[in-house]
Order: sequence, then C-alpha cells, then structure tokens
Amino acid sequence: MSLARRPGFGSIARWWRGPRAASRTLSLALQGGGAHGAFTWGVLDALLDEPELGFEAFSGTSAGAMNAVVLADGWMRDGRDGARQALADFWGWVGRQLPATMVVERAPEHVELSPLGQWIAQWAGWFSPAQLNPLDVNPLRDRLAEQVDFDRLRRDCPFRLFIAATHVPSGRLRLFREHELTLEMLLASACLPTLHHTVVIDGEPYWDGGYAANPAVFPLVNDCSARDLLLVLLSPLWRDGTPHTMPEIRNRIVELAFSANFLREMRLFAEAAESARPGLGGLQRRWRAMRWHMIDASGVAGLQRTDTKLIAHGPFLEQLFEQGRSRASAWLAAHRADIGRRSTVDHRTWLD
Repeated sequence: MSLARRPGFGSIARWWRGPRAASRTLSLALQGGGAHGAFTWGVLDALLDEPELGFEAFSGTSAGAMNAVVLADGWMRDGRDGARQALADFWGWVGRQLPATMVVERAPEHVELSPLGQWIAQWAGWFSPAQLNPLDVNPLRDRLAEQVDFDRLRRDCPFRLFIAATHVPSGRLRLFREHELTLEMLLASACLPTLHHTVVIDGEPYWDGGYAANPAVFPLVNDCSARDLLLVLLSPLWRDGTPHTMPEIRNRIVELAFSANFLREMRLFAEAAESARPGLGGLQRRWRAMRWHMIDASGVAGLQRTDTKLIAHGPFLEQLFEQGRSRASAWLAAHRADIGRRSTVDHRTWLD
C-alpha cells in the first residue's frame, strides 16, 4: 500500500482500525443494474450487520459504484451504522424519483411502467439526452454532491475503491481510485448515453462502466491482500429460452453486452485456477490462493426483467432490499465459517 496516497498518520490509523479490525475480511465486486442495485443495498446491509466481517476493497460499476461510495462515505461518518444509514438514505431518495402515475403494481413482485410511463419512455427514445435535456439537469448529481463528502473521501477513505467507467474513444476500462475520486468520476460510472449527457473528465469522454467491466474483478485479485472475494451479481448467469419479441431481443442484447467482459474475466480466473500448480510464484500463486464467494439474483422474480432496472419506485426498491438482505443472511448462515478457509462457489461454474 502506498502511504503517499493517504496523507497524515491519523488517516492511516483510521483506515487500519476500521475495515481490518474484524476477524474475516472480504473484498466485494458489485455489479451495476440501475434500480436493481437496491438488491445489493440489502446484501450490504446484512453484511454490515456482522461485526466479525471486515472489508478491504470494493469494485463497483454503475449502481454498484454508487453503493460502494455511499457505503464508504457513511462508514467515515459513523462506522457500520453510518454506512447502513447512508445506504438507506440514498436508496430512500432514489425511491422518490419516479411519480406514482408512472408505475403499475400488478402483484407483490410484478411492477412495471404504466401506459403513461411506457409512452414517455418510448417517446424519449427518439431523442438524444442533449435534445431532451439541453441544460444537463441531473438530480442524481445534486443528491450525491449533498450526501457524499468527496474531499474527505479522497483523504480518509476506509476502503480501496475501484470505480469503473468506459473511455468512449477507445472503449477501454478506466478504474477511478479512492484517492482521486470526484463526483464526475462517480457519475461517469453510471452514465448511460441514451439517458445522460456524456461525462467529460480531463477533456476525455466517459460512459457507463458496464460496457467495459460489470464489475472489474482483477484489481481485487491482483492489488488487494484479502483472499476472500465476494461477487454480488444482479444479472442471472443463465436464462432459459430464447427471446422472440423485439423488446425481449433488445433487452437480452443489452444484458449480454453488459455481462460479456465480466464473464470473460471470470473464465480467465477459472482457467488459471485449473492450470495452476503448487510452487508457482507471482500472480499464478495469488490466483490459486483466492477464495471465491457469490450472492446472485437467481430466483428473485423482481430481477428477472431488464425493464425494471428503470423503475425507481420506493415499494419496489424496498422489496428488492428485503430480498437482498434475506439472500445475504442465508448465505452467511450457510457459509460464515468458510470465509477465510475455502471457496463457496466452484470456479468451474465459469467454465461450463
């Protein structure tokens, strides 16, 4: 760890006492997924409720990046309780952004845009963000500026952060780190170009990090000391059937585009684990030593449709929160003792 990036002994001491004080330490990879990120909120809330768990690093894309940064900022203010409250405050605000007239709840787990909401979404699809919103009004920017102390985060962040964005001209992944993180960098990670103005940083344009990594896993393996890595996934690893209608086809194309790099990266790690042999050094030894864990969205009805990623509706988000918390609690009950000892997901999952 470079101390030059954490000025002041007090800052270093706070960083060391906080996330590393627990007996079991995780690094977390948090997928993006718009409103579906409320499921991750629930997962994080359950993990934060476990005092024996520590956290070294978070790699996040889009909604995953929002969760990581809001958690880190809340932790700086009041430890675990501050992190949980910060996430609740952020997602509570998100849940108030969509007017009730835009949503129809047909069943506890079936929510969709109302006819008015569908018409507005379809109509908006004919125009660029610059045409629809020439002044670049962005309530999310205002909320994050109000809630997150980016100056303090750069000085005293209690975790390593890897915030993914996509460099538009090259298509390359850019990872913004905690010691440099700004509001615009965080917004870049969630910049869907069909909905938001392109984010320009140091004269370079950036879009949503999901186009390049959703999320980036390699920095948690290569640059962190924690050997336990927890993947929190919002996109299903498998979908039965073949899309037939145009909306289904479009949604699946988008989903595949946002998953391709992540799946390729995980296959690389799985192949490395298969071929690694005892006595090897460097990265191969590090990869072999990794312990992999996963909490995913399989079987969660509210996360099976990609169109609900746009539904920032309070009751829907609260339902996803409860499902995420329940899923994480069940995972902890089954695997708490495995953290620090063994993987709980077979790396061959990524080879099938």
